[in-house]
Amino acid sequence: MPSTSPLDGLRFAFGTLTVFPVRVTRWDRGAARGGMLCAPLAGLAVGAPAAALGLVLLFLGAGGPLAAVATVAVTAVLTRGLHLDGLADTADGLGSGKPAEDALRIMKQSDIGPFGVITLVLALLAQAAALAQAYDASWARGAFAAVVSATVARLSLTLAARAGVPAARPEGLGAAVAGVVPVRGALVTGVVVAGTAAAGGAVLGWYDAARAVLAVALSLVAAELLLRHCTRRLGGVTGDVFGGLAETAATTALVVLSLG
Repeated sequence: MPSTSPLDGLRFAFGTLTVFPVRVTRWDRGAARGGMLCAPLAGLAVGAPAAALGLVLLFLGAGGPLAAVATVAVTAVLTRGLHLDGLADTADGLGSGKPAEDALRIMKQSDIGPFGVITLVLALLAQAAALAQAYDASWARGAFAAVVSATVARLSLTLAARAGVPAARPEGLGAAVAGVVPVRGALVTGVVVAGTAAAGGAVLGWYDAARAVLAVALSLVAAELLLRHCTRRLGGVTGDVFGGLAETAATTALVVLSLG
């Protein structure tokens, strides 16, 4: 396998996880490993402009709810809505109660079933409501919540791509990234993200720093529980499962950061 540069990983992360015009020049396991390790950076690049639009609306006189909806919308646009689509498809597959092969077939269909619609609506409502509360507390806490949630959402993908987690299908994005990240690398990335979130929260106060660490931890716990359920039910991960993990982690982070 040819040597992989950090730039290959960045291209992979931004080219697969965002709409930014980045050309993925390599699609091998080495590039996928670097890409999944760089996934939180892609989340940061998505969360920052989403928070920026929310702040612009606040400074123009809009309330927290409108700023929150705009922030959620920008996050969806900058990811092509793929994670939301993955969440809906995963909910349909798991909610069907069918064997793994049939559930995977349901997830691959282009339409969205009732389980997917309900899950999607509730997730978006929870995200917007939590962000609105954070923005109402202060513009800084709202912006911080938007950035942290987007970053930890992609961190959940890094951990889900760790060694030992199998792919449910032999093709697709799930198969391309399943098991590519060494466990140690995933843990180090998690610690770096948690530490950075704590440092950012410390600017607002010690309570915000502690809450940021708690948000990262609980988000990863929620994503891990979903990951384990999917691997038991489906036999492994798919691209849709990765999307579901990201939205689960983001929603959990926003809820935690909106409390108190």
